[in-house]
Amino acid sequence: MNAGPASFPDRDTVAEKFGTFSEADQSFLRLLMENPEQDERLMDGLYRHLDISSEAKFLNSLKLEKLGQWLGSHAPARLQIRLMEAGRSSQHAAYQAFKAGLSKAGGLDRAFPKA
Repeated sequence: MNAGPASFPDRDTVAEKFGTFSEADQSFLRLLMENPEQDERLMDGLYRHLDISSEAKFLNSLKLEKLGQWLGSHAPARLQIRLMEAGRSSQHAAYQAFKAGLSKAGGLDRAFPKA
């Protein structure tokens, strides 16, 4: 089976990038966010990462908050509502930490300023 560029990266690869979150991973994620055609893969990977984090024995809420801040600061306006929806999609502490970081970054406010 020949996988084309549309199937790369898969959600597990994106989730792994969110999980390790090195400088190289951040560059990869920035590149992914530049292409609207990759939005579904980015969001699928984010949900996968948040699910994995919520099932972990140790919850690194500081790391999840930092991820939320980074995405809130770097994601394009077209993704800000979807990111906030992801943060609000569960009451689990992993999602709440991510949402707290998004809120601190103020990406939604920058994307949709109040008149």
